Amino acid sequence: MKTKTYVAIAAGLLMYAATGHAQKAVQKIGKGEGRVDIVAWAGYIERGATSKDFDWVTGFEKATGCKVNVKTAGTSDEMVALMNEGGFDLVTASGDASTRLIRGKKVQPINVNLIPSYKNVDPRLQKSPWHYEGNTHYGVPYTWGPNVLMYNTKVFGANKPTSWSVVFEEQNLPDGKSNKGRIQAFDGPIYIADAALYLMKKNPALGIKDPYELNETQYKAVLDLLRGQRKLVGKYWHDAFVQIDDFTNEGVVASGSWQFQANILGSKKAPIATVVPVEGATGWADSTMMHADAKHPNCAYMWLEHSLNPKLQGDLSAWFGSVPAVPAACKGNKLLGDEGCARQGYNDFERISFWKTPVSQCKTQGNACVPYHKWVSDYIAVLGGR
Repeated sequence: MKTKTYVAIAAGLLMYAATGHAQKAVQKIGKGEGRVDIVAWAGYIERGATSKDFDWVTGFEKATGCKVNVKTAGTSDEMVALMNEGGFDLVTASGDASTRLIRGKKVQPINVNLIPSYKNVDPRLQKSPWHYEGNTHYGVPYTWGPNVLMYNTKVFGANKPTSWSVVFEEQNLPDGKSNKGRIQAFDGPIYIADAALYLMKKNPALGIKDPYELNETQYKAVLDLLRGQRKLVGKYWHDAFVQIDDFTNEGVVASGSWQFQANILGSKKAPIATVVPVEGATGWADSTMMHADAKHPNCAYMWLEHSLNPKLQGDLSAWFGSVPAVPAACKGNKLLGDEGCARQGYNDFERISFWKTPVSQCKTQGNACVPYHKWVSDYIAVLGGR
């Protein structure tokens, strides 16, 4: 993500209000408007362009007459920026974006009574705090998963990595060579939470209870760790396909990643595996949210219902390497396979610290936490070697 966008987000965060949303949810779905415009993560909304096996758009368009237009975003901050600009109906928002969108009044309440399949959503997700606030639904769960540690099996051999230390601290890897210049880190301020999660186990005396809730002392320790890591990182990533190329051609051997990249590399017979280390992992639970000024609300609601179809859910999870929001998708899907959900983290739910927006009013540190706008500006400095 470009620095100027980070700065715009930081400025916007200083302005968003924490008051309730005044807008009322839609009460009735009318005739489709002919289109729906969606901001989404790469790989989330496929129409068979990459592989004919993965297409959950074409059938929807034929059935509803709503043409699906997708704008791909590489980070949550970019999604927030695009929603602030307007012109979109829906966004597949992670928890570190959804709170900002709700409190910034950029998304509207969702009437789940107009979405018959909502009852089939995983109970662990139906009222999750990243999309359910003030007894109001603001999103429909779409898919979720951990930020896994991806590594080169030729380099690590039988000594599989078990800790995030391989990307945070300089060390010789099992092939006898240093990790310096051979690892990556995520190009987004929310990555500060990954470093905090690592320090929760490495240095419990710091008293970190939640990687998104850091007081000034804890935050300083985390930034110091990230500044040290900066000397090890060959390149920061946020584009999944660029990271795939980096692991293939640029000598990268370990990084935080998504199962999506690992699955694609695996399909190419690359020596790649993933693990959720002993410290656990951060992760994303993404919800489809509707812009407060959506121009195509009827088509948007039709998409929300369609998004919970077990076939779509299973295909999406097979393609992206995620876990379905609808558990029924875990069985009987040809592309995902009956072991796909377990392989991709279904049983790791309690080990994941899901992305959320850091705010100053926090439970674990006496309402004295460093807010996200500081994370943004300070991570820019880390990336710049400061």
